[in-house]
Amino acid sequence: MRRGVRAGAHRNKNRVSAPAKGARTPARVVMRGLRVRLVVAFGLVAALATTTTGALTFREARNGFLQQSQDTVIRQLRTQVSRLATGIPYPPTEEAIARYAAEVAGAEPSGTWRALVTYKELSATSVPGDAFEEVTPAVREAVDSSLATVFQRVSTGGRTSLVVGMSVVFKSDEGNRIRTGVQVFLIVPQTDEQRSVDALVTAIERATASALGVAVLLALFAARGVLRPVRALRRATRSIAEGRLDTRLDVNGSDELADLSHTFNETASALEKSVAELRGMEARARRFASDVSHELRTPLAAMSAVTDVLDEEAARLDPDTATAVRLISEETVKLARLVEDLMEISRFDAGAAELHLDEIDLAESVRRTLSSRGWSDLVETRLPGPDELRGRVDPRRLDVIVANLVGNAMRHGTPPIRLTLSEGGPHATLRHMVVEVADSGPGIPEDVLPYVFDRFYKSDSARTRTEGSGLGLAITEENVRMHGGTVRAANHPGGGAVFTVELPLRRDESAWESI
Repeated sequence: MRRGVRAGAHRNKNRVSAPAKGARTPARVVMRGLRVRLVVAFGLVAALATTTTGALTFREARNGFLQQSQDTVIRQLRTQVSRLATGIPYPPTEEAIARYAAEVAGAEPSGTWRALVTYKELSATSVPGDAFEEVTPAVREAVDSSLATVFQRVSTGGRTSLVVGMSVVFKSDEGNRIRTGVQVFLIVPQTDEQRSVDALVTAIERATASALGVAVLLALFAARGVLRPVRALRRATRSIAEGRLDTRLDVNGSDELADLSHTFNETASALEKSVAELRGMEARARRFASDVSHELRTPLAAMSAVTDVLDEEAARLDPDTATAVRLISEETVKLARLVEDLMEISRFDAGAAELHLDEIDLAESVRRTLSSRGWSDLVETRLPGPDELRGRVDPRRLDVIVANLVGNAMRHGTPPIRLTLSEGGPHATLRHMVVEVADSGPGIPEDVLPYVFDRFYKSDSARTRTEGSGLGLAITEENVRMHGGTVRAANHPGGGAVFTVELPLRRDESAWESI
């Protein structure tokens, strides 16, 4: 079913230059923009690189510090044990073991070493009463089972210490190493080494922070260079979308972004040319329709006068001639209506249509529309009482809106046809009049609904002629739009098509200046 046509989309014909470079971007878009992503990416890469480098550097430096300290302690301990071992009687006494422990610990001038010497059940420490908790069973077992020097790092009370254990041996004349049963355990605090490690950590942290700062600066510079043409492209694209088809980009350099800008310019030029051709064709088509309509009005007026006379004489003519006369009369009326509709559409397209507002009783206006066309008995109405609903509208255009909707329902729908006029609308602060025209026909196919206001649209391509001009609903939509209102088509759940018009009812003339 064809339900009329919608007026052509408004086109912006102004040609302006591209927007200024200082256009602001909403904060939400900035947070998700390419600049932030570039800075974050640079920062993550820098953080990963510096963290990895720092971790590797820290590990190697720490191992180097500790290894050097450990080798020094072990070397000094071996030297001291070998030098003092000859002074121990065999089997050693508890007094000799205690003296030996004190002399081993005294090898360090700062007095930070602590020594434990054992022989079977005997044991003595360089510090009386020292429990030597750092010496674990695993270290003791390792010293018992091996002649090699054993060492271990332990942490107690938040302090790190190096535990070194070894057995005192003698070399026989044959070169064999003979275990004496004396074992020496040395506890060396790692305070200096820990300070060195802490200083290294601090240095790495500072280096990482500096690297991140440098990375962010580099990211900002890189983002600036990348985003400048991207922003220009975005502004130019938005300008094209707003109808300024003469917008072009400056092409600088020979990289991918320059190629993109060049491609954009070529596309914009082709689009501008195509749109100009289409607008020219459209303007010529409108001018042709307008010229033809004007040229047809004079002969149509004469034909209408003649057909009126023939209609009066049709009763006295023979049946075949009378039928032909009535057919000519009907077709002349249709042609006159089509010409008038084409001229009205031409005025809309040319921007020459004007509103002539007057405050009227809307219900009385609707009654006059139905009465003047003989539809009062054919349409069920629900109208407010006299002067209950008044508003400033263009009476002639309101008449066209109501007449086109009711006439469309009569042509394509099925009785009963219902017309409802009420006050309402979606805006609580702005009064609206609502006109609803519903029929009881089969409704509008769902695939046709989006096109019911298109000009000359036909849901059945095989149907070449209809009673209407095919422009009624398009003219209705234009008249509604001029009032700042809306019109929509839908299907009633109980069957039939429903057309709803909402027009704002303003009291003061100045409120219409922006329309």
